[in-house]
Amino acid sequence: MELRQLNTFCTVAKTLNFTRAAEVLSYVPSNVTMQIKALEDELGVRLFDRLSKQLALTTAGKRFLTHAQGVLEKMDEARSAVHDDEKLLSGTLTISANEVICSYRLPPVFQRFRSQHPGVRLIFRSVPNQELKQTLFEGTTDIVYMLDEPIRSSGLSVEPLLEEHFRLLAAPDHPLAKRTVLQLEDFHEEVFLTNEKGCPYRTMFDRSFEKEGIDSITYLEFQSAEAIKQCAISGIGIAFLPEIVAESEVERGELVVLPWQVPDLQVYTQMLWHKDKWLSPMMLSFIEATRVVFGSQSENKTG
Repeated sequence: MELRQLNTFCTVAKTLNFTRAAEVLSYVPSNVTMQIKALEDELGVRLFDRLSKQLALTTAGKRFLTHAQGVLEKMDEARSAVHDDEKLLSGTLTISANEVICSYRLPPVFQRFRSQHPGVRLIFRSVPNQELKQTLFEGTTDIVYMLDEPIRSSGLSVEPLLEEHFRLLAAPDHPLAKRTVLQLEDFHEEVFLTNEKGCPYRTMFDRSFEKEGIDSITYLEFQSAEAIKQCAISGIGIAFLPEIVAESEVERGELVVLPWQVPDLQVYTQMLWHKDKWLSPMMLSFIEATRVVFGSQSENKTG
């Protein structure tokens, strides 16, 4: 059993695709296939179920993944112990977040980290908010970023980074766009453009309106914040979005912020990692880059 086989196995387990894993590792796909087959032959078990074109970890594969990741982490720890020069950091770091954080918050973090550590391979996975914590428990992600109410977890380290404000937005020619004050009854028969049920801030949105006695809202549901924004610009309905998503469109006059504050809404961008995971120099450096960038963003918001 070779370390490169373990690394290949862990990469396939993250991507669940031989071709994508080969691209990440700079191998030809046949090399990846041969390494996984050799590993399965040596262990005497199947590590992946090959369902049509889709791969899935078997039960044995999930158990083996935990140990394989542990071995690779120990090797990273050993490598970092032989030199102190942070510029020599190398390896792979996997980051996950939802669409909004990926598009509007993380690019400066990636840029800062890459400029400091060009030898580290970054893998980013866009994951729905409600599935992010599970990726940490499964070991498929090193660090995740979530948009949610303050998170409490006995198994995860959680660091709030920035409070995010949400707005109701509409096209300039929407009937409510010229109003300076709105009442609850003004929203009757309006169409709200929101994320799908299960999204934390959609749940908070529903809860706030239900507390006010409105439980018959008409929704159009989307998986994408960008789709919500474009539909609002087209006049289809009222968008409920994080403020940062529509800042440019509001400045250009393509959207208008409605004079309504959704009550009891406290949402933060938060950084999480597993409490039992060894914080490698790569992870520590990425966490520090995040703190610096978000600290700057926080100062800009309050400045």
